Amino acid sequence: MFSKLYSKSLIMILTFLFLGSFFSCAKKEPADLVLMNGKIVTIDDKKPEVQALAVRGDVIVALGSDKRIKSYISQATQVIDLEGNLAIPGFIDAHGHFTGLGSSKMRLDFMHIKDWDEVVSMVKKAVQKAQPGEWILGRGWHQEKWDKIPEPNVDGLPFHHLLSKISPDNPVLLSHASGHSSFANAKAMELASVTKKTLNPPGGEIVKDSAGNPIGVFRETAQRLLRRPFSDYQEKRTAEQIKAEQRQEVELAIEECLKKGVTSFHDAGSPFETIDLFKEFAKEGKLRMRLWVMIRDSNERLNQRLPDYRIIGIGENHLTVKAIKRSIDGALGPHGAWLLKPYEDLSSSSGLNTSTVESVKETARIAIENDFQLCVHAIGDRANQETLNIFEEAFKAHPDKKDLRWRIEHSQHLHPDDIPRFGQLSVIASMQGIHCTSDGPYVLKRLGERRAEEGAYVWQKLMKSGVIICNGTDVPVEDIDPIACFYATVTRKMKDGTVFYPEQRMSRKEALRSYTYNCAYAAFQEDKLGSLSPGKLADIVVLSKDIMTAPEDEILNTQILYTIVGGKVMYQK
Repeated sequence: MFSKLYSKSLIMILTFLFLGSFFSCAKKEPADLVLMNGKIVTIDDKKPEVQALAVRGDVIVALGSDKRIKSYISQATQVIDLEGNLAIPGFIDAHGHFTGLGSSKMRLDFMHIKDWDEVVSMVKKAVQKAQPGEWILGRGWHQEKWDKIPEPNVDGLPFHHLLSKISPDNPVLLSHASGHSSFANAKAMELASVTKKTLNPPGGEIVKDSAGNPIGVFRETAQRLLRRPFSDYQEKRTAEQIKAEQRQEVELAIEECLKKGVTSFHDAGSPFETIDLFKEFAKEGKLRMRLWVMIRDSNERLNQRLPDYRIIGIGENHLTVKAIKRSIDGALGPHGAWLLKPYEDLSSSSGLNTSTVESVKETARIAIENDFQLCVHAIGDRANQETLNIFEEAFKAHPDKKDLRWRIEHSQHLHPDDIPRFGQLSVIASMQGIHCTSDGPYVLKRLGERRAEEGAYVWQKLMKSGVIICNGTDVPVEDIDPIACFYATVTRKMKDGTVFYPEQRMSRKEALRSYTYNCAYAAFQEDKLGSLSPGKLADIVVLSKDIMTAPEDEILNTQILYTIVGGKVMYQK
């Protein structure tokens, strides 16, 4: 009797094991895309690293070993052999200017010039090809990065006379790399009615020589004087011409993002009309990557139109608008960052407050009452302190509002007393690693050693106070290349080989997280983006080198092999 029972039990057990083995080896519902034979860093603590993953539709359905993921492959599945290369979540640039990126591809590019003479030479060639009266536009010059100081100069800034001589009839308007100052020739200043008697506007400066004559440089809000005649020139074009140029800007920006491995982009400020254009692209299925947009417009227009522009994931999660952008100061390079004490190299100035505290307070009220995030550009220590005060006042006035994730864009130079306030107020620091090494050579000149060490790009100090830091490039201020920004974040190494306060460097894991999951969190999108996990959108980048383990000096040689958005290959080298 016992023998028969034993035999039946054994048969049942064997049958159960066989069926379990059969079903476990059976083909799963096929995937549309499979990545295998690689190192996949997921930024998901449950499965930090796997060999392969499977995508169905636009979401990830499985991760694991090659053996496990093979069961998702059918004849219709696209299979990418990673050949041992590294795959990571798609890079998210948490701060840039999307149409600015596109327009920078349509203008003179001064990002890599050596001196003022090169600017003049490039403009001269453009004038020779231009129509009479056509504006010559460019961007990217930075006097602190030139090999030699131009003569004559004011604060290292050249005079307009050479440009005016080679372009007497064509107005010239050249934006500083930061976007916080512009250079104009005599024709542009004539059209703007700028003379020796023109006064500085609030929050701006017309740079003048010792005799009071404008040299051609306009800082911060003074740039608006030049924009008026340029706008008049633009309005002479047909609506079709304007629209075609605007669409070209977006198309060029998309192309450049995908080429550089950026699958999501936080646009740091666009007016309602530009957002309408983004909506067109999203609805047409032509956005091809994800945009998260901050609205940048007047308080009056925000009050009127904001409820109609709350956009969450239209075009299959390609466009979201749920934040407002303001600026309270300028940039450090043009002495526009608003400081608590005067500049070390310009004792007559503590920078520029470009928007009144009261107007930003009003924006804060509009944002919090309409459940929008508020993102404020603040670079100098006073600008950051004033912004934290504004945030704190708004939070106290609305104690029922929780998990707001308001952001300070840049957070570059902080007073030591304000560093812990970021964590206490749960304010996100949206910082750009590449700015640290790009600006580093002149930070000491502007701030002095003590202020620089105490509060310049203090990533570790902020993180230790509990702050989420999201990374980006501020393109077109810097190249959108996330590899260069990642390298800057983990090395803080400047061009001359010196390291800018190395104790504040991020580890490679921290840096990658700052460029993926943290950016998603900063946009309330961590349930969909920022890590490679089942159920999340399949935004993936494949790299030619393992940036998590490669020697430091090899990181910059990394190339983007694939950029995948929603399970579709949008770029392949």
